Amino acid sequence: MAIRCVYTDLDGTLLGRGASLFRDGDGAFTLLPARALEACHRAGAEVVIKSGRRKAQVMEDARLLGQTSYIYEIGCGLVIDGDEWFLTGELQPTPERTVHEQIDETGAPRILLEAYSGRLESHDPWHRDREFSHLMRGLVDAAEADALLAERGLGHLRLVDNGVVSPKDSLPDLPGPPHAYHLIPREASKTAAVARHMQARGYARDETIAVGDSREDLDVAGVVGRFFLVANALERDPSVRAAVADAHNVEITEASHGEGFYEAVVRSLAEAR
Repeated sequence: MAIRCVYTDLDGTLLGRGASLFRDGDGAFTLLPARALEACHRAGAEVVIKSGRRKAQVMEDARLLGQTSYIYEIGCGLVIDGDEWFLTGELQPTPERTVHEQIDETGAPRILLEAYSGRLESHDPWHRDREFSHLMRGLVDAAEADALLAERGLGHLRLVDNGVVSPKDSLPDLPGPPHAYHLIPREASKTAAVARHMQARGYARDETIAVGDSREDLDVAGVVGRFFLVANALERDPSVRAAVADAHNVEITEASHGEGFYEAVVRSLAEAR
């Protein structure tokens, strides 16, 4: 069956060092990610970004790639051809308050930052000007954090591990590399946004693939035909390997970052002929 859509993460997946489309993980120049996008265009396959970034950032990247659909803030928002959906359950933006502000009013961000002092902090400066999620960095057990929120009557929120990020001097005692975490409404996820986009477009599961580098990306394997985890995901977080051990439709690329994206796309398009 032909591939009609490719869902891809940005940072650590399509993009290399410095969040550049034309740099690999080491900073060397590469055209392979762009060639993969060209291959998708020639095959008539839509490319949809699924990212934790803010809407303004993802919108501009989608425009540069020539795409009209994108998923932002870890699945809280979905745009298809100019139409927008907020996939955040009962927490919906109003003219008076954003979902980000509504979450702040629950006290949940403060509870987590206090409970994990020295292990979790705001992901400055990228935590600013967000509409939905509270963005943090550090190293915590997301399931444990969710249990803490539930104990405080905040079970309608969850903390999402969106993968490894560069270390900062402000958290010197972490036992491993820091991760980016998004505090979002429980209903929101990249998986739910991908499923909604597939439904809107009429894509069958076997007509889609996804590429990513984090546990949150990996959950998308549950709704697409094939999922590819780029090699750098395991290099930075070896524990992810256990999460893919029993997944029948998950493959690990030999290459990392955008070159891993190229590998996933070219292999999928060739085998679908």
